[in-house]
Amino acid sequence: MSIMPVVQNVIRADVRALSAYHVPDASGLVKLDAMENPYMLPPELQQALAERLSALALNRYPVPGYTALKAAIRERMGIPAGYDVVLGNGSDELISIVSVACAKPGAKVLAPVPGFVMYAMSAQFAGLEFVGVPLKADLTLDLDAMLDAVRTHRPAITYLAYPNNPTGNLFDLDAMLAIIREVGDSGIVIVDEAYQPFAGTSFMPLLPRHPNVVVMRTVSKLGLAGIRLGYLSASAELLAEFDKVRPPYNINVLTEATAGFVLEHADVLDVQAADIRAEREKLSAALAAIPGLHVFPSAANFLLVRVTRGGLGSADLFARLLERKVLVKNVGKMHPLLENCLRVTVSTPAENVLFLTALQSSLTT
Repeated sequence: MSIMPVVQNVIRADVRALSAYHVPDASGLVKLDAMENPYMLPPELQQALAERLSALALNRYPVPGYTALKAAIRERMGIPAGYDVVLGNGSDELISIVSVACAKPGAKVLAPVPGFVMYAMSAQFAGLEFVGVPLKADLTLDLDAMLDAVRTHRPAITYLAYPNNPTGNLFDLDAMLAIIREVGDSGIVIVDEAYQPFAGTSFMPLLPRHPNVVVMRTVSKLGLAGIRLGYLSASAELLAEFDKVRPPYNINVLTEATAGFVLEHADVLDVQAADIRAEREKLSAALAAIPGLHVFPSAANFLLVRVTRGGLGSADLFARLLERKVLVKNVGKMHPLLENCLRVTVSTPAENVLFLTALQSSLTT
């Protein structure tokens, strides 16, 4: 297929070589591919939220500082005393903001791989070189390799997801601290806690001890994926620089009001997260009991499962599940360490049973 001259002349070659991020249509399917909280707000809270949203002045721009929402996040999400937050349209925008702010000529981004794809993509879009350091075969951090990479490349940004996506595991805290010390004043380390509600631990309390660390979170996995809100916390000096890059009015009034309302009822989300953690353990045990599957440890709201049955690959099993109206994520081609792996969101008890039933049927076909 020929390329339009204007596309050839104007669009960057590396962008032309990319494929757009694909989100499959999940209509009519049991949707277990995107690590979403399957629970909605209780009906009485839905009604109260609707009343609050109906009173918004949609004809006005948001208040640019988001003072009330940031105060609610600081109060309810464990931000250390004296620390503030910067808000973004999901973690994706925050990653982009940091990439642009740090995009000095020759700067590099470092992260373990496999990891969240947006680390590398945002680095590329901002003109930064991305350096991926493979995890060990058991998907734990290769500390020696990470430290060598830091010494060799002196990255401006190092990402450590806690827990990691798509593997689901928590990296060893002592190893993370060693990497943070090695980076020192030459760069920042972003601890990505997108799945923190399911992990039972957090780096946030340690933030004041490490001035080169940024802790980043999203409310998407907590149960608010539809409103697209992320936040990060760091030293005041770092936040001031990131805030210069943040687009004005980047959080719309519907997102702002919804997040503020739900944070007033954060106990509801806490209960949902506890239910998901309990279901994760049940689903993991059920999968581990099935011959031909290996389930990796997870501190997130999803499980990474390797297909070990001879003659059956993850693509085959993915297709068989789809025929049975169950959508999971085939990550088998993302990285060699993920060969024949599927990522499965932990859902409600009913949907987990549907998945297990479809899985058993798919394995016996």
